[in-house]
Amino acid sequence: MRKIERIIVHCSATIEGANIKTNTIRRWHVKGNKWKDIGYHYVVELDGKVGKGREEKTIGAHTKSKNSTSIGVCYIGGLDQEKQPKDTLRGVQLGSMEQLLMDLLARYPEATLHGHNEFSKKACPSFNVQEKFERIIP
Repeated sequence: MRKIERIIVHCSATIEGANIKTNTIRRWHVKGNKWKDIGYHYVVELDGKVGKGREEKTIGAHTKSKNSTSIGVCYIGGLDQEKQPKDTLRGVQLGSMEQLLMDLLARYPEATLHGHNEFSKKACPSFNVQEKFERIIP
């Protein structure tokens, strides 16, 4: 079993309300990037469904130099209609994300919670993870 030190939150960098599914991202990653599978371990879709990506025991492809010791979680959205960064994580999707993160943090009690933007010059996930999820961080 790999040691998980971080849970890293991402956005799909798609326009608010675009109903993108986990398998669509899987196709983007496999065909476009020539990867074996989707880069994330989980994807939280607009309707709150949590899509399964890579197995947790498998190293992800979501955050350069952090993949071997992290779990990657992506939510659908992250951009406004003008394709500018926007926190679009709300409602049932937010509830599912919170539950997933609480489950992961319980399973990996040594892990810390981060946004992709802490390790890259990207806006992703379009919000400050510690502020947004402060009430669920142990």
